[in-house]
Amino acid sequence: MEWLFPFGIGLLVGGAAVTVWMDRVGRKRRGLREIMSSAIGFRLATGPRVVALGGGTGLSTLLRGLKGYTRNITAIVTVTDEGGSSGRLRTEWGVLPPGDVRNCIIALAENDSALNRILNFRFDKGELAGHCLGNLVLLAVTELAGDFRLAVEEMNKLLAIRGRVLPVTTEAVTIAGIDSKGNRYRGELEVALHGRELKEVHLEPPDAKPLNEVVESIRDAEAIVLGPGSLFTSILPNLLVPGVAEAIRQADVPRIYVANVMTQPGETDGFTVYDHVRWIKDVLGQYPDIVLVNDTEVPGEILRRYRETGSEPVLINEREEVRLTRARVQVIRGDFLEITQGGLVRHQTQRVSEAIMKVARETKEISR
Repeated sequence: MEWLFPFGIGLLVGGAAVTVWMDRVGRKRRGLREIMSSAIGFRLATGPRVVALGGGTGLSTLLRGLKGYTRNITAIVTVTDEGGSSGRLRTEWGVLPPGDVRNCIIALAENDSALNRILNFRFDKGELAGHCLGNLVLLAVTELAGDFRLAVEEMNKLLAIRGRVLPVTTEAVTIAGIDSKGNRYRGELEVALHGRELKEVHLEPPDAKPLNEVVESIRDAEAIVLGPGSLFTSILPNLLVPGVAEAIRQADVPRIYVANVMTQPGETDGFTVYDHVRWIKDVLGQYPDIVLVNDTEVPGEILRRYRETGSEPVLINEREEVRLTRARVQVIRGDFLEITQGGLVRHQTQRVSEAIMKVARETKEISR
């Protein structure tokens, strides 16, 4: 039994050595993670300054991809939404519609999946039925701050998002349109139902002022992105705010339009890529410099279901592409299509973001 004592001592010494070794390995791994985290943080902090204008699902989808390439993102969000929870809060409380802003803040957050579950929780009972928790939080912060812009800034800080989200204006505005027969349509819902018939769109009141931060961010941008999103209810309302289109025209940086993948029933029935670009040109005062166009076919069964709702792929033919090229618009085709698990057609946000980053980097190299 004499061997037990030295054996025990050996175990203790060996165990201590193993513990020390494991501690060293753990420190090295933590150090490596910290180095990697710092490197990623530095890369994001030095990424291009990108301004993205839009609203709805399209803009928030794009932001989820962009935040993997840069922290220097400013999302400028339209405030003409009048449907669902946002519309009710706008009517009952007199606040700007929070829905699109909420979606963009969540999209730029570090852990957007966890926040999605919480802030996108929708009540289904009682007086709160139909309301989204995130909308109510923004409403509460607005009441506390006394100003929607300050409330959005507080949410930006609270969630430590990669970039910032700004409403294009803090004034109550409504999108309106006129068709060739002189019929007038007022509000997002009416405009969306008659978009294909419209000959003119405008905001009411027409003299709403943009936030100073909106104009400054556009002037400071290294790339400006329009879309993806609903043409008449997400993209054009931003450009119609006086001073925004002018700032975009004066910016000496690439202006990129991300063309929709599918048409929207009522709003853009039968629209091609060129039809979308023409409307942007009419409101912006010039063509975008670059148009990103999906060049991948929608799978047959999914396409059939979309066609049953009146939606078709947004295409560009050779004649229209030549026409855009003559107008010095660069058309970039790519595989920008993604089909969600629920069978919905969306933009593949990473590939779209890569295309945008490539344009920004190439422009920066040329300007050096």
